Amino acid sequence: MILIIDDDIAIQASLQLLLKENGYRVSVAGRQGEALSLLRSEKISLILMDMNLSSETTGRDGLELLTDVKEFWPQLPVILITGWGSIDLAVEGMRRGAFDFITKPWDNNRLLQAMKNALTLQSHERGNHQTRENLDKQYNFNSITGQHPSVITVLETIARIAPTTAPVMITGESGTGKEVIAQAIHLNSNRSNGPFIPVNLGAIPHSLFESEMFGYKRGAFTDAKTDKPGKFEHANGGTLFLDEIGELDLNSQVKLLRALQENKIERIGDTGSTTVDVRIVCATNRKIHEMVENGTFREDLYYRINLINIELPPLRERASDIPLLTGFFLDIFRKQYDKPALSVTNEGIKYLSELIFPGNIRELKNVLERAALISSTGILGKEDFISSAGHTNKANPAVSLPEPGSMTIEEMEETMVRKALEKFNNNISKASKSLGLTRQMLYRRIEKYNIKL
Repeated sequence: MILIIDDDIAIQASLQLLLKENGYRVSVAGRQGEALSLLRSEKISLILMDMNLSSETTGRDGLELLTDVKEFWPQLPVILITGWGSIDLAVEGMRRGAFDFITKPWDNNRLLQAMKNALTLQSHERGNHQTRENLDKQYNFNSITGQHPSVITVLETIARIAPTTAPVMITGESGTGKEVIAQAIHLNSNRSNGPFIPVNLGAIPHSLFESEMFGYKRGAFTDAKTDKPGKFEHANGGTLFLDEIGELDLNSQVKLLRALQENKIERIGDTGSTTVDVRIVCATNRKIHEMVENGTFREDLYYRINLINIELPPLRERASDIPLLTGFFLDIFRKQYDKPALSVTNEGIKYLSELIFPGNIRELKNVLERAALISSTGILGKEDFISSAGHTNKANPAVSLPEPGSMTIEEMEETMVRKALEKFNNNISKASKSLGLTRQMLYRRIEKYNIKL
């Protein structure tokens, strides 16, 4: 049973018709007292509530009613309906426990999908914890290695959210495998036959955000020789993975929020808009909630993209998975480098398991790959890892300068960039800081010198 809470008779009728046509049973309340009475007497599965309930009618505003609902029925999903001009009200509602919000005039498909997401996730929340073996039987998790309880929790979350279109925020330190998790969400979704489009927002200059994400029409500016679709159109029918979302400036955040809210984009130079159907998965190694608090990240966008959060554990907190990860990567390197005898000794595994990897899984992979390439026997032990990476548990040393006059300025720049990335295990923030560059400047040099991370 779906409960509609709205004091506007026309909206009540419109929502009732839409929901009944799609097979839902519906109850309607126009006042706070009515709503609470129905919640006590009926088995309600979801609430659609207008935030702008008239105080003369209800005696209390929508936020206060939402607070009551979440206090007495905390597991009951609530979807808020509000005007675009009242987004702040919807954001406050999300803080108080609402599942999602829809703006007027709403898109019927968007509303129905939000309801489906909420009901699907609610049903999965009642499930029991599963083993890795059972999860692997039901889902495609081949690219995710690990048996640690924190990994199982991540896999269970993916299993719950993949069938929905709910936006997901993946957080965690650099190198923890955020893109791998995003791909797993896509592969286990109903969009698996559609495109998976990864976008590194940190590598896109702010001035090019619109043209890269939304595209442009021929003649929109001097170099626009042909029409060019943006990332949203490329991802239509699939998943758009927005990595480094924390690097987006406030102006670009507003434009992204509009596109996500309306499911429409406008190419630069176009007179009309294009409807797009994309699932958004974002990732960052920054503390977005702190950015919201200090005003560098919009709170309304935060709630739009952070409906579901997946926090990835650093490798040091799941060190028991290092032997499994080592085996996983060696399988790859055996084929990639035609070294069928490649293996690792028990001493080597013990050494790796005792190390702290600031660069997490990415750093472990780099250490193993270097050792595999350098080793003459293919049997990797402690000494191979020490000589290939010079790895210690201490902080990485400062980046050393090349000898003056030994190379051109461009060669020197490329060498310094490569050294910084190597020393800091591809951590862009640390490498750019050590070089005295912004993250965007470093990304441009990575692209310029065709450096693979």
